[in-house]
Amino acid sequence: MRIMSASDQRDYNLIKKKIDKWKYCMSPCSKAIRDGMSCHEFTAEARTELRSAAYVVIEQCSRRSGQYTMNHDDSRRIPDGASFDRSGSQDSLDAMSLDDFWKEVENIHETRGNNHEERQAIVVKEPDEGELEEEWLKEAGLSNLFAESTGDSQESMVFLSTLTRTQKAAVEKRVETVTQTLRKKNKHHQIPDVRDIFRPQSDPKGKVCDRSEPSAVRTTESKNEMQDETKDVKFSLGANEQKSPLGDTPFSETDINLEIPFAEQAANLKDNSVGKVYKDGGGDTLHMNFRLPKDKTGTTKIGDLAPQDMKKVYSLALIELTALYDVLGTEFKQQKAAKIKTKDCGLFGVPLSVLLEQDQKKVPGTKIPLIFQKLISQIEEATLETEGLLRIPGVATRVKSLCQELEAKFYEGTFNWENVKQHDAASLLKLFIRELPQPLLTVEYLKAFQDVQNLPRKKQQLQALNLLVILLPEANRDTLKVLLEFLQRVIDHREKNKMTLNNVAMVMAPNLFTFQGLGSKNIEQSEFAMAAGTANVMRFMIQYQKLLWTIPKFIVNQVRKQNTENQKKEKKDKAMKKLLKKMAYDREKHEKQDKTPNDADVPQGVIRVQAPHLSKVSMAIQLTEELKASDIVARFLSEKSGNVQTLKKEEVFLYEIGGNIGERCLDDDTYMKDLYQLNPNAEWVIKSKQS
Repeated sequence: MRIMSASDQRDYNLIKKKIDKWKYCMSPCSKAIRDGMSCHEFTAEARTELRSAAYVVIEQCSRRSGQYTMNHDDSRRIPDGASFDRSGSQDSLDAMSLDDFWKEVENIHETRGNNHEERQAIVVKEPDEGELEEEWLKEAGLSNLFAESTGDSQESMVFLSTLTRTQKAAVEKRVETVTQTLRKKNKHHQIPDVRDIFRPQSDPKGKVCDRSEPSAVRTTESKNEMQDETKDVKFSLGANEQKSPLGDTPFSETDINLEIPFAEQAANLKDNSVGKVYKDGGGDTLHMNFRLPKDKTGTTKIGDLAPQDMKKVYSLALIELTALYDVLGTEFKQQKAAKIKTKDCGLFGVPLSVLLEQDQKKVPGTKIPLIFQKLISQIEEATLETEGLLRIPGVATRVKSLCQELEAKFYEGTFNWENVKQHDAASLLKLFIRELPQPLLTVEYLKAFQDVQNLPRKKQQLQALNLLVILLPEANRDTLKVLLEFLQRVIDHREKNKMTLNNVAMVMAPNLFTFQGLGSKNIEQSEFAMAAGTANVMRFMIQYQKLLWTIPKFIVNQVRKQNTENQKKEKKDKAMKKLLKKMAYDREKHEKQDKTPNDADVPQGVIRVQAPHLSKVSMAIQLTEELKASDIVARFLSEKSGNVQTLKKEEVFLYEIGGNIGERCLDDDTYMKDLYQLNPNAEWVIKSKQS
């Protein structure tokens, strides 16, 4: 027995506050715990057991009060004296494993206590009425619907014509709110009626699109033009081709369907489940292992598309995410931080953009902060088999000293990395993430990432995470990707380091989700619901990172559709100008001249592939059912020449350029005949991804 230390006192106060807060039922177990709480003398072993028991009680009570909605089996009981097995199940988060989360929170508080430099807190602005919706329309690329200088409103009309039913409903809802706000403020410029904005996409007879038609309905004229100019190419948005978006799909319950818009899937599921009662999160559980089915036209990853197409992807992802939340009855609000003064040099507490600007002077083209890369490599050099890696903190005073030394010597190249112990490097890595002036997941979307846990089904949570990752700024997204890849490598050594997926998620969640700049209220108000919820979000991001960095096919198809519509508009404008200047014969001659040599020289079923950096610069390729992008690249690489630099297969890729897409890097398993049918006017070029 010993007198309670300051650390014990903190634990005592923390647990007692939690138990009092939840006002749990006075079961024999909880009464014993409460009685024990009045004792001022107890052993370290008793203190550990007390904390674990408190977690179990509070979790059970919070579930009963409806504030904690994790998919646990209420019938499960943890026997007395049972210890937590760190190498246990990967598929569920039990109350005992929350101990890692709270130990990490305690370590974070101790680290902050040793740092006497108080950082300026970020103030989240409370938006005025309609301001949030107006900002949303701006982010979605639809601000010219309301700006006094409307710009090219026709471009917005083209954009709106490609939206699905649920996406249009999300836009209409925001447009209506802004319209009412502007009318209240007595704005003098013309305010469009929401019905006028969407009238071009209505049925010619004035009928409203029903639930079986989620995408925009074209007029007869536009349909004919589309058939003439795209050789009967159809872009499946899960809409016109089938009566029910989920009717006869081959996708299983564990498949993440990227062909049909997520909000349409949710709406259809909602319609079909009226009157049905689902348990365990709407019919799925944490035990499901979701997978990404193969797409014959190729999987599109973030970074595969040209910047002009990625801009369209961003707008569509924002609208789709909002539509998904609307369908599920969950509030989605972007937060906006007031501008604060930040450091303009250094390593820790410096904005990512400033860091990258510094680093690119040293290493041109780098996309990840150099200090971040070095800390990860330092941890890996000492082996990833170290037990408790990431969980066991470094010595606080030593970490603080290393931090100061790095600030002074890192860019000079005089810092001695041999003196950095592995656990200290891991603590520095987590410190770097926490010290960012704005969270790695951004102020705008941090709450949205946290709120993913509130969506009813695990598949919908993954879909929302997929869209949120797309919405992150490039620097944040690239840094997050490197972090998640590193965490997966740590988990791959779990047999030795005892750090399972659950353990790593528990340790890293506080570093990404309990952001210091936003204050500590997040932890204080709904600790246990947030702990388990954010740890599960962290777990999903690690486990399904390949899926999350995939651009859904339905969004890529919408981009193709927008590009096609814009090309039609441009050609129509050119044709009208030409008609005023020349006779019909001249116009026809001009259109013939627009044809590329490939259209005239290459027979049907054959594509010409260009490879300007390889020895064989051009080759005609006969399309077959089984021909893949990797086969074409291999065929070019087999042509040897001493005059051209030898490139490895993993260094070069086949690109789809033009037609209905700006530029797209193809994955190796793309079936070329299927893709050619989707985009017959494209050019095909082999080049390295860096060029």
